[in-house]
Amino acid sequence: MMCVWIVYCTIDIKSPVGKIDMMATPSPSVRPSERLSSVPLSGIRKLFDLVTPETVNLGIGEPDFQPPAEAMEGLRQACADGRNKYGPTNGVPALREAIAEYSSRYNEGIGAENVIVTPSGTAALMTIMQAFIDPGDEVLLPDPGFVVYRPHIMLAGGVPREYGLTPGDFQPSLDSIQESLGPRTKAIIVNSPSNPTGGVMDLESRRAIGDIAADKGIMVVSDEVYDRFVYEGQHHSFLDDLENCIVVNAFSKSMAATGWRLGYAMSNSAAIDEIGKMQYHMTACPNTPMQFGLLQAMPCIERFISEMVPAFDARRRLITERLKDIEGFHLEPPRGSFYAFPSYEADIASADLAMMLVKEGLVCTPGSAFGAAGEGHLRFSYATSEEMIGKGMDILERVAAKL
Repeated sequence: MMCVWIVYCTIDIKSPVGKIDMMATPSPSVRPSERLSSVPLSGIRKLFDLVTPETVNLGIGEPDFQPPAEAMEGLRQACADGRNKYGPTNGVPALREAIAEYSSRYNEGIGAENVIVTPSGTAALMTIMQAFIDPGDEVLLPDPGFVVYRPHIMLAGGVPREYGLTPGDFQPSLDSIQESLGPRTKAIIVNSPSNPTGGVMDLESRRAIGDIAADKGIMVVSDEVYDRFVYEGQHHSFLDDLENCIVVNAFSKSMAATGWRLGYAMSNSAAIDEIGKMQYHMTACPNTPMQFGLLQAMPCIERFISEMVPAFDARRRLITERLKDIEGFHLEPPRGSFYAFPSYEADIASADLAMMLVKEGLVCTPGSAFGAAGEGHLRFSYATSEEMIGKGMDILERVAAKL
C-alpha cells in the first residue's frame, strides 16, 4: 500500500529562487486524533508564555538550586568518555541499583529489578497509563490534582473519575473514593506530597487506600516526586507494596535537575518489564550521559537534599505569613512539596484573577488548571528566593485590595 505525503505551498515568483510559504491550514488528511483533540493545552503553560524578564514568577515548580557539582562533572565526563550512545531500555544497571539502595528507606527488599529509569517522572506516568489502561478502563484521580493525570488517562483511552480531597489539609476523601469506584475501575492515582495543594497524606489515609485497592483488585499509581520535601509529619510511601502498586519518582526536584528529564518508576519485576516494553516503543531508552551524571551524584544526594529543604521550609513560612495578612485569602500551612494553594473570597474565576496578576507583574497558576475543585484557589510556588516571594506577595496584596 502506497502512502502519499502532500505539502501545500505557494511560490513567490518574484524571488529568483522561489519562496516556500507553508499554508496555515493543514491537509484534511493530517488531523489530530479525537483523543488528542479532547485534551486542552495546559493552563500553566499558557500563562508561562506571558512571562517577561521583569515578571515575578511564582508559577513554575522548579527549584532555583543548580544540580550537584558531582552530577555536572559526571555528565561532562560521561560525554568525554563516549557514553553518548543508546543504553538499556530500562536504564543503566548501576543507576538502577543506586536508586534501589536510595529507596530502601521505604522497603529494604527493593532491588534493581524493581526499578526502571524513565525520561522524567511525567514520562513515567504516561508510559504507565499506556502500558496498563485499556479503552474504557476507569482511573481515579485527585481533584485538585497535577495537570497531567487526566490527559494521560484520556490519551490511553481510559475514563477519568475524580475523587475529592478534604478541605484545608487536603487528605484524600475516603468517602469520595468509595463513591467513585465502579466495575470498570482499573487504578487509582495518588500524589503525596501534593502538587498543587502541598498536602501530605497521613498514615491512616495511606493504609485505607491500600486496603481499598487490595479489596477491589485495583492497582495504585503513587506519584511521590516530592517525597523528600516534607516539613511537618512524614512521608508514607506505597513502596512497601510492590505487588499492587507502582511508585513514580524523579530527579527533577531531589537533584534540582528539571531540565535533565530523568525519572524512575518502581514496582514488582513483572510490572517493570511491561513498563519497559512500552518505554521501548515510546523512546527506546532514557538519556545515557545524563544517567551517568546522576549516578556520580547519588552518593551525595542526602547532603544535597539537606541543604535544599531548610531553605524551602523558610520560604514556606514566609509565604504562609504573607498570605495570612492578605485580606480575603485563606491558607493552612502546606506540609510538603513547595506549593501554597490558598483559597480566596473574591467573586472572580481563578483564571481571570491569575491573568489580572500577570498584567501586574506576578505569575501564579489558577486553581482551575488542576481540576474543578481547584476553582477559588491560586497556586504559588515558593521554589524561588525569599526576595521574589516578597515581591510577589506585595503585588498580590495590591491586587487583592482592589478586589
